[in-house]
Amino acid sequence: MKKFINLPSDTVYECALGFAAAHAGLVALNEEPLFIRRREPSRAKVALISGGGSGHEPLHIGFVGTGMLDAACPGQVFTSPTPDQMLAAAKAVGGEAGVLFIVKNYAGDVLNFQMAMDMMTTEFASVLVNDDVSMDSAAHTAGRRGLAGTVVVEKIVGAAAERGDGLAACKRMADRVNSRTASIGVALTSCTVPEAGVPTFEIGHGEMEIGVGIHGEPGRRRAAVQPAAAIVEELLPPILKDIGAKAGDEVLLFVNGLGGTPLMELYLLYRDAADQLSKAGLQVARSLVGNYTTSLETAGASLTVTLLDAELAALWDAPVLTPALRW
Repeated sequence: MKKFINLPSDTVYECALGFAAAHAGLVALNEEPLFIRRREPSRAKVALISGGGSGHEPLHIGFVGTGMLDAACPGQVFTSPTPDQMLAAAKAVGGEAGVLFIVKNYAGDVLNFQMAMDMMTTEFASVLVNDDVSMDSAAHTAGRRGLAGTVVVEKIVGAAAERGDGLAACKRMADRVNSRTASIGVALTSCTVPEAGVPTFEIGHGEMEIGVGIHGEPGRRRAAVQPAAAIVEELLPPILKDIGAKAGDEVLLFVNGLGGTPLMELYLLYRDAADQLSKAGLQVARSLVGNYTTSLETAGASLTVTLLDAELAALWDAPVLTPALRW
């Protein structure tokens, strides 16, 4: 294993120290329990709190700031944060407007966020992000994981909270965005969790995993590596079917890197996906390309499409100032 680390057990903590120091103008670090919060939280608005296992950076800590999250709780690599982290973050950034927890649909995240919410003494709500459409319909409820669509939910709902929407309205908006967003991931390599020291799974030189999550787990099926256009052609139909996209609709196209794929290849995937969406009669009205929801050093990518309307497009365009996303 070759990684820029000291002790594997200290990696998450030391990453948080470096992140907070590098972005000291925007965020502040709480060391015990561990969470990142806005440098100057606004208690007059609904506070947005998210979190999850580390190894997905910049998700979630990179999206703390104006127009997105108020706090993020990093767990150990690919491991949920603990309820005490979430409760402490809620106390640090929450106010009378309440707290909205944004939770990805993984068993550990769901369990620990629920434990935290059971102990909340102030007003709160939650949204479960499950944009993964790589599973078949029989596994829809339990099997749909939270992927890069989490970034879209956090950005749009963050803008709604920033403009002053109440807790119930932010909850409705989060559920709405989630229902209009779908993703599928594909990986060319596995990743190595620092504590494990070996790749999570073995994959041949000419193979790829289709339908991967973000925790280094294998995908829905293994296939021979194909040209990028052919991969996109396989990934897009279930995404468009899930969100009910039809000719004339406007969409956000988000090509996300899993950590080890060059931007050159991500932009190539974007080109192919945009071309295929155009042929389907869809207008790519908004775009995002880059490493935003990673899986350590995995060579791979995910495609995310969000069905837009005028309000969602305006909220996406609203100013945002975070370490990882700003305009």
